[in-house]
Amino acid sequence: MTEKNVRPPALRFTPGLYGVTPEWNDASKLEAAVRAAARGGMRALQFRHKSTDRGLRKELAQGLATLCRELGVTFFINDDWRLALELRTDGVHLGQHDDSPERVRAEIGPVMLLGVSCYASPQLAQQLLQYDVAYVAFGAMYSSQTKPLAPPAALTVLRDGRLLCERYAAPRPAVVAIGGIGRQHAQTLAQAGADSIAVIGSLFMAPDIEAAARELSEPFSSLF
Repeated sequence: MTEKNVRPPALRFTPGLYGVTPEWNDASKLEAAVRAAARGGMRALQFRHKSTDRGLRKELAQGLATLCRELGVTFFINDDWRLALELRTDGVHLGQHDDSPERVRAEIGPVMLLGVSCYASPQLAQQLLQYDVAYVAFGAMYSSQTKPLAPPAALTVLRDGRLLCERYAAPRPAVVAIGGIGRQHAQTLAQAGADSIAVIGSLFMAPDIEAAARELSEPFSSLF
């Protein structure tokens, strides 16, 4: 039972800094980086690894799932909903070329969180929101080395996505900004309507991961 002095969650997804893992094969390096990011304020993590070696992906994801439970960090797996079910992660993220949200929602059931990429399209977001998603992600907001051919998304897309999400009663779906996001962009994106920012390079490639996480998280502190 929720106590009267405990505020119910406003969002279906953890706001603030959403780290996305670089494609490292070294589990110790990866876990040390995640610990540092969590110390700096990262509150959610997505495991993204496109290797065809499922054994390697499972080993890395399993270690991160255990670590995120220890740290209290929300943990998503990119694309591989079967692995997410096997490891009982918090959620799974789907992109344009992954299985359909309709099918995945049916497979994972009503409890596991589902996040979806909507690129630069509020229209796509409106369509996908019917599948009880935790968040809609828009981008690339800026030039991205991870997906250099991704179409650019204007800041107005975040505003439009936010208006769509605010049609839902609390806890509502969150708006996530993704793509080429640096520390200098976090405040602008928060003001434009993002509840969360998904970051790879500016977080995990930073010389001081903890400091980078702290700076990226700060504009969202009022949401915690």
